Amino acid sequence: MTTTATPRPHGVIGAAGPLRSRPAVRNLLESRTLTPADLSLVLLVTTEPADRPMPTVTVERIPTVLREAERLGIRSVKLFAGSADRDATGEKSLAPDSLMARAIQAAKDSVPSIAVMTETCLCSHTDDGLCYLAGAQGRPDVAATVEVTARQAVAHAEAGADIVGPASMLLGTTAGVRGALDGSGHEGVSVMPHVIFWSSLYDGFRRTMGATPRTGADREFQIHPGQAEQFVDTALRMEAEGAEMLLLEPALFTADVLATLRTVTRAPLFPFSVSGEYEALTHTDPATGKRDVRRLVELFTMLKRAGASASLTYAALDIARLLT
Repeated sequence: MTTTATPRPHGVIGAAGPLRSRPAVRNLLESRTLTPADLSLVLLVTTEPADRPMPTVTVERIPTVLREAERLGIRSVKLFAGSADRDATGEKSLAPDSLMARAIQAAKDSVPSIAVMTETCLCSHTDDGLCYLAGAQGRPDVAATVEVTARQAVAHAEAGADIVGPASMLLGTTAGVRGALDGSGHEGVSVMPHVIFWSSLYDGFRRTMGATPRTGADREFQIHPGQAEQFVDTALRMEAEGAEMLLLEPALFTADVLATLRTVTRAPLFPFSVSGEYEALTHTDPATGKRDVRRLVELFTMLKRAGASASLTYAALDIARLLT
């Protein structure tokens, strides 16, 4: 004699289902909960304390900030720094005492266990604010851009950087950086190029770092947000050029390509929650003076679920305090 299972009656418990009806079971299954280790702290470094659209930090403040990050369980920091004096070549960024070099050294000297990531780009070092060097008729000089970006990467590595990040979106730059690192004895330094959808969400960063192109929005090599396949293809090309990790930006608009990349590469994937996301998704509570970061917690939880190794954010300290 055979029996047929009777459908579960619809009631209060049945509506929620056994997996969500009891707090103890919900807690048991919440293995994808966000933790401070899922965050990477973004710091914009300036020579002096600055009142700018985005929060900044001086080199002198970096040790204090990173010791707090370590205490909270954050395991990496992404540094951005520009040059006070700029020219058409970006050569100032190569000096051993550049602002970036001093920021890297301050970070590694204060908390050696924290992985130091850098941006390897020209927009904060050239007088035209472009991410590449311009040649004849203002067109990009690819060879010159690859060469100076590779030299930047070596300078960052010599200062102590663990991970360098070519950000111009010029194909060939990742290979140039990887080759320069290997040729200068820095085989252990990782390369994490930026894979970028163009967006208005970068404006706060550009105003803060003086990286707004004179000619307007610098979208020449960034990918149209409707071209998901091109984004994935570009990321895989960069991996083929020697990238060990991939940075995806802006984080808010990369969930689909993150999930796709997670199925086709084993490279660690790091969504970057850019300045416009920080401005739009957080606010300071006038009553407490604390920053409300709950929306970013929801965003990064989703990105972790989609396959992120960690999410880069300006709000990492505030989120880590909330989580702990």
